[in-house]
Amino acid sequence: MKHLSLTENHLFGKAYSGGQRSAGKYTAVYVLRDKAAKRLMVANPEKEYLNRVGLSVSKRVGGAVVRSRVRRVLREGFRAVENENKLKTGFIIVIAARGAAADAKSTDVARELRYSLRRLGLIETNEGGSSK
Repeated sequence: MKHLSLTENHLFGKAYSGGQRSAGKYTAVYVLRDKAAKRLMVANPEKEYLNRVGLSVSKRVGGAVVRSRVRRVLREGFRAVENENKLKTGFIIVIAARGAAADAKSTDVARELRYSLRRLGLIETNEGGSSK
């Protein structure tokens, strides 16, 4: 288990108002340092920090069927980014869908999420190369 679901409305609000933001064509990503990370780490059986991730898809995107599809695409896009990159932990991450996400593929969303998360400093870069 690499992250927990974000379900509390006040945490979405805190991420929107106080977090860093990176927006693209399909998504807007909000990131905020999690103040409860230490408590969650102690409760975690593996004793490591976790990210809490929330998805937000408004009715502006489309009807119920479209919103459910967009949630699945966002979840898969985030999963792809998480599997191929090492993410920093101890953050609240809110991924809000924009109108164009209704027609997006998961690869397009993954590319945009990778760019946004790198821009926000959540993707750890391996600087292990030799320098001359």
